[in-house]
Formats: sequence, structure tokens, C-alpha cells
Amino acid sequence: MGITRPRWSYPTKLTVSLLALAFVVYLLFRFSVVIPPFILAAILAYIISPLADLFHKKNHLPRILSILLGYLVVLLIAASFPVVLIPLLASEVSAINVDIQALINWLAALGQEPLILFGRSIDIGILLDELTSGLQGIVEPVISRSWGLLVDVVTSFVWVIFIFIVSFYLVKDGDKLRLWVEQRIPPAYRQDYILLRLEISQVWAAFFRGQITLATVVAIIFICTGFLLGLPFALLMGVLAGLLEFLPSIGHGIWLTIAGLLAFFLGSTWIPVPNWVFTLILIGLHIVFQQFDLNYLIPRIIGGRVHLPPLVVILGIVAGAVLAGVLGIPLAAPTIASSRILGRYIYASIFDLDPFEMNTPAEPSLALPQPPSGVEKI
Repeated sequence: MGITRPRWSYPTKLTVSLLALAFVVYLLFRFSVVIPPFILAAILAYIISPLADLFHKKNHLPRILSILLGYLVVLLIAASFPVVLIPLLASEVSAINVDIQALINWLAALGQEPLILFGRSIDIGILLDELTSGLQGIVEPVISRSWGLLVDVVTSFVWVIFIFIVSFYLVKDGDKLRLWVEQRIPPAYRQDYILLRLEISQVWAAFFRGQITLATVVAIIFICTGFLLGLPFALLMGVLAGLLEFLPSIGHGIWLTIAGLLAFFLGSTWIPVPNWVFTLILIGLHIVFQQFDLNYLIPRIIGGRVHLPPLVVILGIVAGAVLAGVLGIPLAAPTIASSRILGRYIYASIFDLDPFEMNTPAEPSLALPQPPSGVEKI
């Protein structure tokens, strides 16, 4: 015969919940150094998991072997980029060295003549000497920190091992972890949890897998267009455009600033127009491409699941950079989109509405499947 135990009162439940929440916040603050590597491990596991499932189901390989093959495929893809790009970039890097040397010679010649500004003579040589001394004062302490640099290298290696191990177990035990979390959810809210998990999972899948495809397409377009226009360092600028596509809204501005300076000071490599005219042509074409990117490429490749107003994305990037550093910049958009889904659910629950029928016109409706009785694969 079981023992009847008294139920907790509402004040007791509230007090224990607040204390548990405070303890979790304290742990996050106390061990905040582990959060960025864990996020990277989760991202890596998210990329490896489909490959491991493919090897496991299609080829009937053992689960651990399938996971290791997934890591091997990702490693080979990552290693192929420098192997392919380095020979292609060699000639452009040498051209950069020539231009830098010409710039140094120009600055040296400039320092030999005084600058007349508002009727006053300014000795540029003295200013250059002070600038050189200041740079030396910055560089010398960095060079002298050889022991600190060695410690940083060892620490980074340890974190890489940590990321690999955590991501491995996230892939290996992902189904068990999802089932464990699902069983902790009260039965009355279990269906809502599964629907929210599916919707948020679609947001992150659209971002990560779609963003890689989008960056590749953008890099190819910019490389081809750069060579056709004669943009200096077209290959480097094309690769940079693809990488900056991971920074929504502000990536275009960063690329246009760099490309505009190159066009204005160096001009086209073969089109016989003044540099300022070439700069205007570049700006005009980039404005056209930006509209094409926002209205066609992003909706077609990534889809509307991460669709956010540009101002919200920019503010999110700034907030992400302040709160999470470099890692918070590319993850700002999917994090805001996920927060929007959770905020919609909380709002609907407060006002007794259906949270899964509140998609606004800016957020396309999502046909959510009925949750199964067992574990739902993402």
C-alpha cells in the first residue's frame, strides 16, 4: 500500500521553481567559459547527425562507425578548401604584396615633403615617425608574450578535443537525450513541446544548411562578376562575399565598403574608365544584387522560416556581439527567430489562444505533423 504524501502548495512550488531558476542562472554565469565551446559542439553535432544517419540507415553500418565516417567527410570537405584555394590565391596575394610595397614607397616620398594645410606647414615625416613608434610599442609586447601564446595554443587544443568529444556523444546519444527530455515534460504539455521542437528545429536547419548553400552561390556569383568587371583581387573578394553572407544585413555593407575602396584607389584591371566611375558602377551593381539576394536567393534557398526585419537582425547582431562575442554575430538571426516562436507560444498561452495558429503574414504558416507516440526524429 503506497504512502499518500501531501501535494505542494502553490507558494511552495513557486519558491522552489524560482530557487531552481536562480541556481541554473548561477551555474551558467559560473561556468560561462564552457558555453561557447558547447554551442560549437552542438552545431558540429547538428551537421554530423544527418551524415551519420545516412551511413547508418543506407549502408547498415554500426552507429559509432557511421558517426566517425561523418566526421571524416566533414574533415575532408574542410581540408579541401585550402588545397583548392591556395594555388588560385597565390597570384593575387603576390599582387597584393606589390601594391603594398608601392603604397609604402608613396608614403615614404610623401614624408619628405611638408604638407600645407590652412596656410600652415606640417612635417609629415615627424607624424610618420610617431606613428611607427606607436606601432612598435603595440607590436613588441605582443611578440614578447611567447609563453602566453604557447599557453593559448595548448588551451585551444584542449577546447578542440572537448568540442569533438561532446559533439560525438551528442550525435551518439541524441535520440536518448530527446526521449529523456520528452519524458520529463508533463503529459498535458508534451504535444506542445514536440510541436515547438519541430518548428524551432526547422528554423535552425533552414539557417545552417541553407546558409552554406547560399554562401557558396553568392561566392560564385561575386567571383564571376568580379572577373568580368576587372575588380582587383576578384577571387579574394568573392570568397569574402560568401563568408560575409553569414552576417545578415551588415555583411553586404562590409563587403561594399572594402570593394568600394579597392575600386576607387585601384580601378578596374581592364575597363578603361576613371576610378570614380568604376566605383559608381560597382555600387550600382551591388545594390541590384542586394535586392536580388533579399527577394530571391534567401527566400528560395533558406526559406521564410528565418525571415526577420533588417532592423531587428542588425540590433540582434549588435546584442549578440555584446553578449556572446564573435559567436553571437552569425547566430543572432536563428536565435531571434527561435525566441519569436517561444514568445508567440507564451503570448498565446497567457491570452488562451492557439499558439500554432498565430502565424502572421510575414511568417508563413507551417503544416505541423501530429506528434507520434514515440521519439520524434528531427
